[in-house]
Amino acid sequence: MARDFISGARLWTLFLFLCLSGHNNLVPVAEAIWLTIPSSGTKCVSEEIQNKVVVLADYYVIDENNPQHIPTISARVTSPYGNNLHHNENVTNGQFAFTTSEAGNYLACFWMDSSHQQDASLTLGLDWKMGIATRDWESVAKKEKIEGVELVLRRLDGIVQAIHDNTIYLRNREADMREVSERTNARVAWFSIMSLGVCIVASVLQLWHLKHFFQKKKLI
Repeated sequence: MARDFISGARLWTLFLFLCLSGHNNLVPVAEAIWLTIPSSGTKCVSEEIQNKVVVLADYYVIDENNPQHIPTISARVTSPYGNNLHHNENVTNGQFAFTTSEAGNYLACFWMDSSHQQDASLTLGLDWKMGIATRDWESVAKKEKIEGVELVLRRLDGIVQAIHDNTIYLRNREADMREVSERTNARVAWFSIMSLGVCIVASVLQLWHLKHFFQKKKLI
């Protein structure tokens, strides 16, 4: 009986995991990307993140042709309102971590240092984690002494909570955009009415002026 219960719990856990895996656009996940940084100029990557989300990222320069003399880069991370969250210069690797205090697009930019600029570009690896993906589940399991199905269920609970928070965020964004759209439509409608009124008044004044002109010339 106990074995059947455990097997059923595992199957149910696997089913939940597969269902939630199909909603990756709602879950803050980890992203690993490679960027090609030109010898002159800046390469940036942006991510739209909601408020009160933990962000953790590692970046490192990849140079397989000359691993002994890896060129250095500079990095800067800014918030949607332009506040500097991370700034590092003359490094081959680094890490930044912060908790978002405002919702919007967070921008991470990288460029080669002027002292190492060459004709060839370089490759940068960026591991970007946010939300539930930043949690160290091994530490959680050791601290709370949980394992197996209970640990998987704890992770799924975190994913469900992340989906719930992102759904609320998207719903609020939709409400804000709908309000802006309705306000804009109302302003356009009033502007159209005012334009039509101005045209009518201008037409009446022109007719009055022409009538007065023809009467003065005794043409009518």
